[in-house]
Amino acid sequence: MGQRAPIALITGGRRGIGRGIAYALADAGFDLVVNDLIDDAATRETLEALRAKGRRAAFVQGSIADLAAHARLADAAFGAFGAVDCLVNNAGIQVKVRGDLLDVKPETFDEILAVNLRGTFFLTQAVAKRMLAEHPAPEAPPRSIVTISSVNARIVSLNRAEYCIAKTGLTMMNQLFAMRLAAADIACFEIRPGIIRSDMTAPVKERYDRAIADGITPIRRWGEPHDVGRTVAALAQRLLPFNTGDAFHVDGGLHIKAF
Repeated sequence: MGQRAPIALITGGRRGIGRGIAYALADAGFDLVVNDLIDDAATRETLEALRAKGRRAAFVQGSIADLAAHARLADAAFGAFGAVDCLVNNAGIQVKVRGDLLDVKPETFDEILAVNLRGTFFLTQAVAKRMLAEHPAPEAPPRSIVTISSVNARIVSLNRAEYCIAKTGLTMMNQLFAMRLAAADIACFEIRPGIIRSDMTAPVKERYDRAIADGITPIRRWGEPHDVGRTVAALAQRLLPFNTGDAFHVDGGLHIKAF
């Protein structure tokens, strides 16, 4: 009997970067459990495309900000195909109205951190506990947790301080889980996307078009969801078997500082 297909759970996976990750994982042979807030035409399009690639695909609706729903979400994800080998923490929200650091409101701060950091941490905790409770066979697929943060984990944006703070917290979260789960051979990685074409960046497209043309990134083009997806797929397959806790930039070199 051959090795079963690996199974990944992707939060915020119905469109944008999440969809790009799902497609890349499907191309790498993964079956997918897609989580998102709503079940709509975009959800169905994503699931149909994954099945057209010959992969099994299931949808679990729910908000990662709802801590009380995490047990149900984890149960549904593990129950869909019998296991979860890779958790991809992709769900996140942007600041609705950007403004001065000195004008950040507690309610805005709390809203961003509830999803981008608090929800991500506690969902990772719930899934990690389930992973540790499993006793995979020696021939089972490798296991991993991949967290999508942002180039703002290290690059300051004064007009969205709460977003930067949440993403910086994910860097430490990734390292903490890497240390805690290494003995169980569960690798943990962080990916820091830069300027990626998606629904989230669509409102500022013209601004980023100009910035890219002016050389804000050494590689002068938009990043695409599949750029992030291919990086996730490489890590989820454990193609870097002696790595854990690392952060990988997928940003066209945006993080490089020149003088």
